[in-house]
Amino acid sequence: MDNRACKSLILRSISFSLLIAFLFLSTSCKTTTSLNDEDFNNDWLFLKGNVSDAKQFGFNDSEWRKVDLPHDWAIEGPFSIENNARTGGLPVHGTGWYRKHFQISKENSDKIISVEFDGAMNNAHVWVNGHFAGNRPYGYIGFEFDITPFIKFGEQNVIAVRLSPKDLSARWYPGAGIYRNVRIKTNYKLHIPQWGTKITTQNVSKSHAKINFTTSVCNKFKTQQSAELETSIVNSDGEIVSTITSEIILQANTTGYVDQLIDIENPKIWDIKHPNLYKSLSKISIQGKIIDSYESEFGVRTIKFTTENGFQLNGKTVKLQGVCMHHDLGPLGAAVNYRATERQMQIMKSMGVNALRTSHNPPSPELLQICDKLGIVVIVEAFDEWKLGKVINGYNKYFDEWHEKDLRDMIKRDRNHPSVIMWSIGNEILEQSRKDGWKIAKELTEICHEEDSTRPTTAGFNYYPAPFTNQLAKYVDIVGMNYWPLNYQEILDANPNMIVYGSETSSQTSSRGVYHFPIEANEQHQTNQVSSYDGTVGPPWAYAPDVEFEQQEKVTRSLGEFMWTGFDYLGEPTPYGGKDNSTNGYWNTDWPSRSSYFAPVDLCGFPKDRYYLYQSQWTTKPMVHVLPHWNWEGKEGDTIPVYSYTNCDEVELFVNGKSFGKKIKGVDLTPIPAEFHFFPKGMYQSKYRLSWDVPYQAGTLKVVAYKNGKIEAEKTIHTAGKAYQIKLIPDRKTISADGKDLSFITVRVEDKDGNLCPKANDLVKFSIEGKGEIVAVGNGDATSTKAYQAKKRNAFNGLCLLIVKSTTIAGEITINAESDQLITNEISISTKK
Repeated sequence: MDNRACKSLILRSISFSLLIAFLFLSTSCKTTTSLNDEDFNNDWLFLKGNVSDAKQFGFNDSEWRKVDLPHDWAIEGPFSIENNARTGGLPVHGTGWYRKHFQISKENSDKIISVEFDGAMNNAHVWVNGHFAGNRPYGYIGFEFDITPFIKFGEQNVIAVRLSPKDLSARWYPGAGIYRNVRIKTNYKLHIPQWGTKITTQNVSKSHAKINFTTSVCNKFKTQQSAELETSIVNSDGEIVSTITSEIILQANTTGYVDQLIDIENPKIWDIKHPNLYKSLSKISIQGKIIDSYESEFGVRTIKFTTENGFQLNGKTVKLQGVCMHHDLGPLGAAVNYRATERQMQIMKSMGVNALRTSHNPPSPELLQICDKLGIVVIVEAFDEWKLGKVINGYNKYFDEWHEKDLRDMIKRDRNHPSVIMWSIGNEILEQSRKDGWKIAKELTEICHEEDSTRPTTAGFNYYPAPFTNQLAKYVDIVGMNYWPLNYQEILDANPNMIVYGSETSSQTSSRGVYHFPIEANEQHQTNQVSSYDGTVGPPWAYAPDVEFEQQEKVTRSLGEFMWTGFDYLGEPTPYGGKDNSTNGYWNTDWPSRSSYFAPVDLCGFPKDRYYLYQSQWTTKPMVHVLPHWNWEGKEGDTIPVYSYTNCDEVELFVNGKSFGKKIKGVDLTPIPAEFHFFPKGMYQSKYRLSWDVPYQAGTLKVVAYKNGKIEAEKTIHTAGKAYQIKLIPDRKTISADGKDLSFITVRVEDKDGNLCPKANDLVKFSIEGKGEIVAVGNGDATSTKAYQAKKRNAFNGLCLLIVKSTTIAGEITINAESDQLITNEISISTKK
């Protein structure tokens, strides 16, 4: 077979000018060598602290704590001002050791044994039986080590992992520990190595798709080997739709590449509304015996980027309605969990999101697998820093030595996902201000093109016009602009061949269920909360979502936007927080704020009012929303601003049955106090919100939305009475008995009529019986420093969250919630194999 180098195989000349066109098919990076991979997450031992000789085989770890992976030690706390509010006020620093005792049978003594980490935060060093296996500084990238030389076959083995994360290694909460999944691999000496398949297409239509598989095959034998590679494609019904077999001849100790071209008739196309997936199965056989098996999910689709039609998926223009997301999972911290990640993206999709930017680092494999299944397109981002650092212990320390390997590995891992549409080489990198910064941009883009010629590169630029003046924008294929919506048209007029989008937008802040009067721009409140009359409060670079909506309508050549951020996240407690130069940039000036206020969804996944503002722009199913809540005791007769968001034509407001009139969307404007960095102080007139000034009287607030004169949606809120009862609402009543699946239980404090008590802060205590355990609690309050690992939580504005995990035994879980002076509630959840 052709034994050419991988680089020469995929390096192609590509031209990005007026038209950037790509046709390809992708697979999930969650590939599993089904014969040879084994989950390696259970039964680890953990100790935080500097321990001498913990890497040695005979070290006494009998007193160490037992943990299962993924594991984030920092989320366990405690919260402290000494831990730096910028990264969540949690102990992300220190030294942590993990050890695991395991055996590999003598029957595998002729095999290749390796260990694969999806990520470890950070500065990972790995030893096996006291022998150094390797290290990886960047916590967001996966890696694998061949540990065969160190294994005692048929005997006890010990793997030891030391992590040494430091404060301010990132500008947000990075977590700490082996926070992503780990696998042990037992391969024949002839096998498909890590990330060993690449799948592209030559053409795609409704009737036909021609698919090219390039498969790496590694021969660790000391002699030449002959084998067969069989690749099959399986549809969602489990039927094999196509198969091809190729002969392999590999010289000793070499890696070769097999090209296979496979046809699919009448393919089911992957798109946002119908994310159809197939599965590929690659088998290596020697003399009829299968020795390796490698499978992936994949989808068939085309993408194209043009100056005339923007982003096209399967030939149809799609406006990107995107969010940026950090990687933490709220009360669960950074430890990866499939269900928690899936829930986040389902909530985003319900808001109308069709695109995600993984800010500002490579995501977990699970996130991309979920986006494949939900139909969400993704920009995968590599770096937040290049050579110039933003924080004292950032990636810049490792850039020179590691950037090429980290970037190549990211692309090899993720290049086969149907959801991935762009590679981002950086975010707000400081080299924008350097005249020679373009050289790094050029190098990184060339690396991306070498590894994957089917997708464009991009970056998020924020120092306008620096990236154009200093030529960095010239060396990415698609230009992302952070927080410059009023300059999109100017950029395109000056650069008619460029393709531009809002890579980071809005950055407004709010607290769920909090309303301050009067409505003011950039208020600072002694409670460290932010008013949910969205669009008035934020950092200096921020602006109301309405501004971006308007510019995306006007500048039709923009691909769309990625608002900051989809979910609130730990760390960066803007606008409460600022640099304290005496502590090297520690953000502790407004403690106890310890998480962001940026998102339309709080840290627990509860929608804020801004969620419905985005939903009113990004969805078509008729909806209407009204704010604020209607409990304003002591303000009787005072004027209360009432806002409504809708995707219908007009809305009529009723207060206690009396109409306050109809307002027409796009005609009746709502003034928003504005202090945006590109606006003078004053009012911004929004056509995306409807508003009324209402003298407060307790009772009922109702909005009715009309389309073409017909009622399409309604929403009513009532003045709640005294807190009376607890209500538990699980997101799912049946979960998997796999020891990993989660039930997210919304806890509501209600009056006797079932109305949410919007100011309630009662302490709720939880107990559990049966086949489950409580793993976290939360309430979305960015100022709370109470532990997430607890069995009690105060409600925040009427809500809190309980997260329950299954065991590996099927059965029932009974959850009880009680609070002083409130009626107790109890529910049951089933777990099934």
